[in-house]
Amino acid sequence: MKNLKLLLMVPLLFMTISVLGQQTSKNRLFQTESDSLMIAYSKTTSIVFPFAIKSVDKGSPEILVQKAKGLENILQVKAAQKGFFQTNLTVVTADGKLYSFVLDYNEEFPQLNLTLNKTKPDVQEIYFSDEITNEKDIQEYSKLALYDKKKLRGQKESKYDIDLKLNGIFIREQVMYYRIKVTNNSKISYDIDQIRFFIRDAKKVKRTASQEIEITPIYILNDIDKIQAEAENIFVFALPKFTIPEKKYLVIQLMEKNGGRHLEEHVKNTKLVQVTVLPKL
Repeated sequence: MKNLKLLLMVPLLFMTISVLGQQTSKNRLFQTESDSLMIAYSKTTSIVFPFAIKSVDKGSPEILVQKAKGLENILQVKAAQKGFFQTNLTVVTADGKLYSFVLDYNEEFPQLNLTLNKTKPDVQEIYFSDEITNEKDIQEYSKLALYDKKKLRGQKESKYDIDLKLNGIFIREQVMYYRIKVTNNSKISYDIDQIRFFIRDAKKVKRTASQEIEITPIYILNDIDKIQAEAENIFVFALPKFTIPEKKYLVIQLMEKNGGRHLEEHVKNTKLVQVTVLPKL
């Protein structure tokens, strides 16, 4: 009988050890502390990271974020809406580190220039974007894209008597050229805050953050900051070559400075494949 009890206890002992082993090897969650950041509607906050920015995730469409033109580790942040509700911003850099911020609105006293994790007290390295081709060639190809007769149809967004129209996509080597026509049909001049390009998820799960991949122009032809009443302007944006992943789309966002006439045009891969190859200079 004693031997029988011993035999029954051995498998039970191994089961107990196994369960304890599973419990001790269980992953543990550690909370990442968030930094507080005050931003404004009429001022831009610049954040310098110690490494190149690889991913940006914002918790609300009421804030705007973009990498500084031609730079890889400087993020520019501002409010798209006055008095927005508290939200958050998450940034991942090339060294694999995650940065978390809680954003609050403060028009009078925003934090304007921040530097994170300096390697030396008085030094912060700046990472420039890789040169894809020389600037002179990009300018010349932008002019070819401007005057090319081939037009892209069916890509237009109209609101507030403002028309935002993508009427041409061109490519030469590693650079794509987006020809965009902005028409102001109103009797009020339109002050341009910015025109942004970013890739967004096609479907957003309710109450989850929207992930956006910013695409920073290399060069802008006919870059003006105001379109007079009943006037128009045709821009050409030179962008690094890219394609749109499945279940995502390209957003072209036109923002009015100190105003509310904002427009968004959504571009799917079906339009992107209609690209025109520019002839060699």
